[in-house]
Amino acid sequence: MPAAAQNAPDTAASPAQPGAYVDPYRAYNFRIEVQGQVEGYFTECYGLGARVESIHFREGGAGRQVHRLPGRVEYADVTLRYGMTASRLLWDWLTSILEGKVERKNLSIILLDNEGKDGEVARWNLIDAWPREWRGTPLDALGNQVAIEEVVLTFNTLERG
Repeated sequence: MPAAAQNAPDTAASPAQPGAYVDPYRAYNFRIEVQGQVEGYFTECYGLGARVESIHFREGGAGRQVHRLPGRVEYADVTLRYGMTASRLLWDWLTSILEGKVERKNLSIILLDNEGKDGEVARWNLIDAWPREWRGTPLDALGNQVAIEEVVLTFNTLERG
C-alpha cells in the first residue's frame, strides 16, 4: 500500500472534515418509543421545539437601553401522524386521560441512519408526556388513501439524547 494511502484519513468512520461533503440524515427514517418500548414507525412527526421567553426591562439611570433576560421555557406540542393499525396504545392512553386518570409517560423520537436500519443517530426524549388531542381519519368510500390518525402530545421537558 502506498505511504500516502496509509496516512489518508478514513472519512467513512471519522466526523466531517472541513471541505468534505457529508449527506444529511433523511427526515423519514424515525420511530417512536413509549416507556422504552418501540411503539411504531409513524408517517409524520412535527412541532418538536422549545422557546425561551424574553423579558425586557430598563435599568434605572440608563433608560436609553433595554436589557433582555431569559424567562420561562415553553415546549411546543408534538404531533404524530400514523397509519391506523391494530395497536390501541395511544387510544387507550388518551381514553384514560378523558376519564380523568392522567398517566404521564416518557416518550422518545428516534432518528435512524440513512439506510433506515436500527442505527440511531439522534434521539429526542419527551419527559412526562401525555396526549391532549386526537383526530381520527377521514373516511371516504371512494378514496384509496391509507387511514391516518393523529395524536398531539404535550410534555414537561425535552432532552436531546
